Formats: sequence, C-alpha cells, structure tokens
Amino acid sequence: MAISTLNRLSSQFNRLPSLSPFTKSLLTRSSAKVADRIVKLSAIDPDGQKREIVGLSGQTLLKALTNNGLIDPASHRLEEIEACSAECEVNIAEEWLEKLPLRSYDEEYVLKRNSRTRVLNKHSRLGCQVVLTQDLQGMVVAVPEPKPWDIP
Repeated sequence: MAISTLNRLSSQFNRLPSLSPFTKSLLTRSSAKVADRIVKLSAIDPDGQKREIVGLSGQTLLKALTNNGLIDPASHRLEEIEACSAECEVNIAEEWLEKLPLRSYDEEYVLKRNSRTRVLNKHSRLGCQVVLTQDLQGMVVAVPEPKPWDIP
C-alpha cells in the first residue's frame, strides 16, 4: 500500500512544471540500494584527460563532478536555477543529447546570458540541471576551462 502510494505521488511530482529537475529528483528518490543507483560516467577534464567518475541516479551531474574533483564546490553553492551563474556549464557528447530532457527556458537564458557570443552551443548544459538516471550510464561529458570571470 505504502509503495503504491509513493509511486503514485512520484508520478504526480514529475508532472509539476514549476519544480526544478533537482527538486523533482529529491522528491522522487526511492529506497533502492546505493549499488543500484550508481551511474558511471566519462568526464574529460580541462586538460583533455578522460576520467571515469561515479554519480548516483537522482543526483545532479554537478554533484557527481564536484565529488570527483572536476568542479570546485565553492564555485557553485546552489542547485536552483534562479541563483545560477553558469559556472557549472558542461558539454555533453552528441550521442547523449537525445537521452536528456530538453533545456528549460531558464537554463537556456542562463547559458546565453553567460556566453560572450550570446550564441548557444547545442552541447552546453548546466550541470546543476542535469539529473542522473540509469539511462545515462556511460555518458561522456566535457568540463571546460573556467572562464576568466569565474576564477576568484
């Protein structure tokens, strides 16, 4: 009974347009074992080195990259789009783009606002807005060099 109620509530939360992907992931996390939630990714660091990293489904890509030392945790303190300054911008490999939900209007706005050319790269995503799922197992992500205005 409790599990069916939880599943019903989870599906209702996912239909709410006003919730960010991160908030939805927090509300819909199940009690699965940690081993069942592991998502292995390949990350290309700013030096061009490919590294295998591990995240958990329901966690943001930003959290996985920070936990693996690829993004400075102090550079991005909040996971809500309203406070984002695009320091967690990453590039997603072409073959993985269709497995991700489309960028929200807010995410596109933040990416364009922080791009010098105001031209949006189709591979650009905000790590704080990409929620890991088992479907993203093996995804390849590139972490660009910090922009001069991001360095304290």
